[in-house]
Amino acid sequence: MPIRAKYVHTNLIARDWKRLVQFYSEVFGCQPKGPERDLSGNWLDSVNAVPNAHLRGVHLRLPGYGDDGPTLEIFSYDQLIEHGLPAANQCGFAHIAFAVDDVDQALQAVIAAGGSAVANIATTQVNGVGTLRVVYARDPEGNIIEFQKWS
Repeated sequence: MPIRAKYVHTNLIARDWKRLVQFYSEVFGCQPKGPERDLSGNWLDSVNAVPNAHLRGVHLRLPGYGDDGPTLEIFSYDQLIEHGLPAANQCGFAHIAFAVDDVDQALQAVIAAGGSAVANIATTQVNGVGTLRVVYARDPEGNIIEFQKWS
């Protein structure tokens, strides 16, 4: 029997959390939910297995949901472990996706705000579902964002 659960948030660890908060606010209209977080202590070390962890950041309301909808939690740790740019076929969480009215316009907004394209915009027919126009982009730190429009 499945546990009773409600989706709450997705966490994104940033090199510069304030820069990413500004990006997601400008491009998607995300708004902060609750106060800025400044977290540390034995409880945090116990939960995340990072000794002497200290992180700061904020939760952002995602577009299309009200005050009780899921959030994008953008935090920065004082000590980060770097890795290369994420790839679409890399194991683990790959991207965050948004339904948009205009895929081309959404990609241009990302680029204007300091992001970039991963590849090209594509349109395809998905049997039994409809026509999909889609593109992958990157936020200013390289995280992948998918824009999709179904018709």
